[in-house]
Amino acid sequence: MINQTNGIQPEILTALVTMRMPYGKYKGSVLCDIPEYYLVWMYQKGFPQGKLGMMLHTLYEIKLNGLEFLLKPLRKETFR
Repeated sequence: MINQTNGIQPEILTALVTMRMPYGKYKGSVLCDIPEYYLVWMYQKGFPQGKLGMMLHTLYEIKLNGLEFLLKPLRKETFR
């Protein structure tokens, strides 16, 4: 989710490196590890409703725009 004044909310970025995919081909994978081609496929089919859909759509935008570097420091902190 994008905050009008500060860009992407930090809680969302943290969740992208900790939350796991609950179903499908990448069930159990940390969201940030889901490959871009799968996110593109989901974008074309339609993201699920609710928080998961918002998280996947945010991840899609991050990967599409080459902003994965935003997640790397958070991932290192999370998996120490």
